[in-house]
Amino acid sequence: MVTTPALLGALDDFTSRENWDKFFALRGGGDSFEWYAEWAQIKSPLRSLLLGAEGADILVPGCGSSVLSEELYDLGFRRITNIDFSRVIVADMLRRHARVRPEMRWRVMDMTKMQFPDGSFDYILDKGGLDALMEPEVGTELGMKYLNEAKRVLKLGGKFVCFTLAESHVLDLLLPEFRFGWDLSIQAIASERSSKSAFQTFMVVMVKGKMGVVHTIESRLDQNAKYCNMKQANAVIHALQNENRIRESHTSGVDVLFSLRDLQLGAIGNLKVIVPGRRRQLILGEQGSSLYCYKAVFMDAKNQTGVFAYHCGVFIVPKARAHEWLFASEEGQWVVVESAKAARLIMVFLDSRHANADIDVIKKDLSPLLKDLEPEYPEDTDPIPFMMASDGVKQRDILHEVTSEITGPMVVEDVVYENVDGDQSCMSEKMFRRLIFKRSSGLVQSEALLISDSPSEETDNKSKNSSTASKKKNQKKGLSGSKNSLRIEHSYLGSSYHSSIICGLSLAASALTVAASSGEKISTTIVGLGAGSLPMFLRGCLPFLDIEVVELDPMMEEIAKKYFGFSMDEQLKVHLGDGIKFIEENAVADHGTSTHSVPNGKNSTAIRILIVDVDSSDLSSGLSCPHVSFVEDAFLKSAKKFLSAGGLLIINLVARSSAVREMVISRLKVVFEHLYSLQLEEDVNEVLFASPSERYLEIDHLDEAAAKLKAMLKYPVDVESDIKNLQRLQ
Repeated sequence: MVTTPALLGALDDFTSRENWDKFFALRGGGDSFEWYAEWAQIKSPLRSLLLGAEGADILVPGCGSSVLSEELYDLGFRRITNIDFSRVIVADMLRRHARVRPEMRWRVMDMTKMQFPDGSFDYILDKGGLDALMEPEVGTELGMKYLNEAKRVLKLGGKFVCFTLAESHVLDLLLPEFRFGWDLSIQAIASERSSKSAFQTFMVVMVKGKMGVVHTIESRLDQNAKYCNMKQANAVIHALQNENRIRESHTSGVDVLFSLRDLQLGAIGNLKVIVPGRRRQLILGEQGSSLYCYKAVFMDAKNQTGVFAYHCGVFIVPKARAHEWLFASEEGQWVVVESAKAARLIMVFLDSRHANADIDVIKKDLSPLLKDLEPEYPEDTDPIPFMMASDGVKQRDILHEVTSEITGPMVVEDVVYENVDGDQSCMSEKMFRRLIFKRSSGLVQSEALLISDSPSEETDNKSKNSSTASKKKNQKKGLSGSKNSLRIEHSYLGSSYHSSIICGLSLAASALTVAASSGEKISTTIVGLGAGSLPMFLRGCLPFLDIEVVELDPMMEEIAKKYFGFSMDEQLKVHLGDGIKFIEENAVADHGTSTHSVPNGKNSTAIRILIVDVDSSDLSSGLSCPHVSFVEDAFLKSAKKFLSAGGLLIINLVARSSAVREMVISRLKVVFEHLYSLQLEEDVNEVLFASPSERYLEIDHLDEAAAKLKAMLKYPVDVESDIKNLQRLQ
């Protein structure tokens, strides 16, 4: 007899045909084998599901040597097709059943590459097949192929029944894949304590419905079920709650941001058909499938009776022009669709991540992502045309290029945009200085406004008397002209998310007002210097802030001082070092006291502010900002201690996927009692505001709080507009 260890050793890889052949050969013929969920346990729920469907066409993929098919056959279900990619087990099952169950069919077939026509079956009964394909180290590719095939061969109204252990990596694929157009329910299979499997089995039923319709999942998990593994059940309940929140957002009427996969799954209906006036926002590209991620708008022309130049076109909008009415408003976007003469237009918005990317690279990256968005026009075989608004940069002057061991290659440049504010009458063009991180796909890390120093009358007179030779010499200088004639305007915020950070301070407006009127300094720590734009703005705009910036890369401080007018004083200091260690050490030092120290060495009971504004060089985490270490539980708990009795943790978040974003939100909710979000409409950034208590918070009267904050600001910030977008998450 072959021992159990030898059998299990044959199945080193559950996705290997050769391993399964070896496994079944070692077991020998004529015997059944159930990995989990014996027939006695699933008989009752399965009979209830199949009641009155004796004439239905049933598929059992990955059948193995289970008794499932023979038991159903003996109950009167004769139209059963069994498939498995192991020739050994199919041959054995044929020998066992050909005579006694002649109407039952057996075929050697890979369930990820089925050879059945579309809509062949009323039921698909999967008992562990999906789980076998979803080994964590293998990934989701085989599981996704199988689910696509299962959906294809199932009839409209048909039911896909999956018996599964419902592990997290399986549910992470299964639930989103059946989000649109499927009615889904789940229940636990009751098991005896004597059962050979220590794991809980679940029955998930998915009914194929109308494309695009979203249903919340019906949970039939009985928490008092006999011998139910509650640890597994609770994990499943939590996953269903998260999924149902997503599904409810799709039915709420809000303009949801879809993924390309959502659209492929039928979130907005059949993509091959033009639906006049259909418009949806989406994200194109994701980690591992493309170089970049893109925000896009999918639009089918309202009037389909005219003559179109293209059945489908792509219109690329550079970052510098994304704010213009023509591209930022829905009304303007329809104007673009009409002028492009395209039956369907995909408007793609570039942002800071694409700043230094070659446009041909962008087009090449987009092309495979757009294939599934193209409507069906058999007579038109031409590739999808790309159209583009100008890139917005009229002139560029590179001032400095350097490579840091920590940050990598960086560029400092001066640029002039084309009609920056859409003001055709502007006589003098605005000039900006930018700091670019090449490691992050050409990320524009900072942007500052350059202005001319107003020369005195005396200087003007001297200039009039200057020689022609001198004039010619000055004409040869770069875009910036004389180095002494231009300076950084620190009252200007070049990044829209910086404005959102300022706006979010409205949450603590009363505490700020008290500190300002009493002359008390408010401890403000910023992790991440960049070009120094944010701390310089805060120093001038809110003079009662005592600011300490923590920066890992010494070269950043040098660049900020030399090219961006950054300077330090008693109110603004820089600490060179690891931001995480800095917060941990200061959190331990201050924890347990009712006061905390401020940079000037005194103790304070005022609100404390911590801003995390750092990018990540590790794109494998799915986060562009901040580095994943800043959203780990350890740091968040240190930040909570650092804030002591109250205060604000502010995080600039740029997530490449909704799943990563939800992960960050979930972690913050566990640590902090209060959580707010301010999502920028025309950029990828989202600013999060977390607080350990409501001690300093203005929760119920945000409009009044915004007015208080605005009265304190020394520089103009559009607080009223941003505060309308502030959402309470917890």
